[in-house]
Amino acid sequence: MKLGYGLKPRSHRVVQDSSVAEAEIDGLKESSSISSCWANLPQELLREVLVRIEASEIGWPSRRSVVACGGVCRTWREIIKELVSTPEVSGKFTFPISVKQPGPREPLVQCFIKRNQSTQTYHLYLNLTQALADNGKFLLAARKLRRPTCTDYNISLRPGDMSKGSSNYIGRLRSNFLGTKFIIYDGLPPHAGVKMMKSCSTSFVGSKQVSPRIPAGNNPIAHISYELNVLGSRGPRRLNCTMDAIPASAIEPGGVAPTQTDFPLSKVDSLPSVPFFPSKSSRLEKFLSLPSTDQRRGALVLKNKAPRWHEQLQCWCLNFHGRVTVASVKNFQLVASAENGQAGPEHEKVILQFGKVGKDVFTMDYRYPLSAFQAFAICLSSFDTKIACE
Repeated sequence: MKLGYGLKPRSHRVVQDSSVAEAEIDGLKESSSISSCWANLPQELLREVLVRIEASEIGWPSRRSVVACGGVCRTWREIIKELVSTPEVSGKFTFPISVKQPGPREPLVQCFIKRNQSTQTYHLYLNLTQALADNGKFLLAARKLRRPTCTDYNISLRPGDMSKGSSNYIGRLRSNFLGTKFIIYDGLPPHAGVKMMKSCSTSFVGSKQVSPRIPAGNNPIAHISYELNVLGSRGPRRLNCTMDAIPASAIEPGGVAPTQTDFPLSKVDSLPSVPFFPSKSSRLEKFLSLPSTDQRRGALVLKNKAPRWHEQLQCWCLNFHGRVTVASVKNFQLVASAENGQAGPEHEKVILQFGKVGKDVFTMDYRYPLSAFQAFAICLSSFDTKIACE
């Protein structure tokens, strides 16, 4: 047996390291020259090539080719960003920002959630086939964190990186102690079109007006409440969800929901931080968690669709069109609540449905004006134990 792998003389190592460094520099120069060659293609020809690639690669995994084109150089990236439409328009998921954008109006986007009870994690996948739970395209991950007075679900773009300080963290869901009220927080600064609550705690430093900094992850975008189930365990839960960031008019023909177009370079704003309560971040969160009356009046409110009693099966039933196969109190369908009691056809359309298909597998289907992030957070609230509702 040979053991002759000792250290080489120092002079030889230095020469070898130097040659490696020179090779790396030559490689970078070559890569740079290749990129510049691609970037110098005639704009008309380049655009025509990228248009054909984007149109031909409909779903995953072939959609990787479109993402790869966006990474060739800046010129290619700008053209690809122009060509790639939002999920609302194309129904396609291409870049990570797609999970923060509203889904298509028709049909429902079919997804599924896999739960790991030992690690308290939940993974959201996009269905690639008609199977209820195939090996889909990974979209989002969440981890359940129990605290003395509440429960948090951190939501991330990567399954192995779900800490709140991570660049992959995009938001969280927080429940109260009883598991009956939840708040969805967006981990990114509010984008154009999102309503923000007015703070009466603005401070003045010298002659400049300074607004308090909102900590990352403390931008409330939805409030969820579970009501007491008068039918006990035999009936479905009663669920109401106020989408503070989506106007009620979004579900009407021609209605528009806020659409985020890109992730900001930094999730922390540049305003100076001035404490307006004596170092009590919990008070800030409590203050932010209460939507104003004006916000509630114009916000989209979702409620669970009323089930029908099935005489033969002797149970409450909802038509999930084959997407749910196991009876569970967690199953629900959400529709828009009619304002002033005036219900139209748009209020009968299911916006989000969630149901069980296996021990730790659940389907999640959603449509406009919800995004995958918002729909996922609402479904996570169904996993939490409801002490007062069951």
